[in-house]
Amino acid sequence: MKAVVTVVGEDRVGIIAQVCTSLAKYNVNVLDISQTVMQGFFTMMMVVDVSAANVPVAQLAQELDEQGKQIGLSIRLQRRDIFDAMHKI
Repeated sequence: MKAVVTVVGEDRVGIIAQVCTSLAKYNVNVLDISQTVMQGFFTMMMVVDVSAANVPVAQLAQELDEQGKQIGLSIRLQRRDIFDAMHKI
């Protein structure tokens, strides 16, 4: 199962490393990643494989959200099918 992770926050060293380390802790594989910095703000979108995750997707999303709050980032995870349905025009 694929999911989409979005990360937004003030730019600083190590954001990608922190997020990828958290994902690895839950056995989540990064399939694709895109990031940019705009006027000091970091934005990243990742497509990940959560099929081998060691926690349910809902719990993973909640834990990433909490970790993001602790480090000053907005980290959101959505199943890809839900993400796609929400962003159809």
